[in-house]
Amino acid sequence: MFAYQPSFVRRGAVSIAYYDIGQGKPLVLLHGNGEDSSYWTGQIAEFTRFYRVIAVDSRGHGASGCGSDGLSFALMAEDLKAVLDACGIQKTHILGFSDGGNLAIKFALTYPAYVDRLILNGANVEMFSGVKPQTQIPMLAKYGALSVLRHFSKTAARRCDVMGLMVHPYGVRMEDLERLTMPTMIIVGEHDLIREKQTRAMAAHIPDCRVEVFRDGDHFVAAKQPSRFNRTVIEFLLGRS
Repeated sequence: MFAYQPSFVRRGAVSIAYYDIGQGKPLVLLHGNGEDSSYWTGQIAEFTRFYRVIAVDSRGHGASGCGSDGLSFALMAEDLKAVLDACGIQKTHILGFSDGGNLAIKFALTYPAYVDRLILNGANVEMFSGVKPQTQIPMLAKYGALSVLRHFSKTAARRCDVMGLMVHPYGVRMEDLERLTMPTMIIVGEHDLIREKQTRAMAAHIPDCRVEVFRDGDHFVAAKQPSRFNRTVIEFLLGRS
């Protein structure tokens, strides 16, 4: 069980859950597809030694509601802004994992003044060519099945909406990354499901960007190599790397 209790901000008919932990300069944590803020269990205790951590359950995930408007990164970027405004935060570091990394990109492009430093762990821009086929093909097959089942099951419909975030383009092109002028770090595993070519292309388009590749790591390096991951993140945020 996640050790922290959520607060909520209302966005129309939907409540967005977030966890406000610690003190100091804010650091937002954004989880991946189908997950919730408990993904960061191995990070929060360490990060709160230095930062006020705001971990957000994305719309349709965790303790957050879904609503009737479907799911999109544009909608979730507005949810994140609402959380930050409710917390009185005008500038923050953001760390996003997988779909959370894509959300971090969307938010940083939409509201760049809110973002101090940006960390993208296993994010991508190109939804098809950016992901290895051994991951993408089964995902497309599952999404196709859920697209049929959604007409018969509310549970399937919700799962289909969540999975759709990994299938449909989210309105960001590679050249858009040139507008991310804040210091940025991309973290991937050596055996990540994101193609190396995708990661290198993203880094080449972001003006101030470094790439950290975790040897023998996969997509879930934060969960599987927490000590190294936490140290890498903190050193970057403190400007030591």
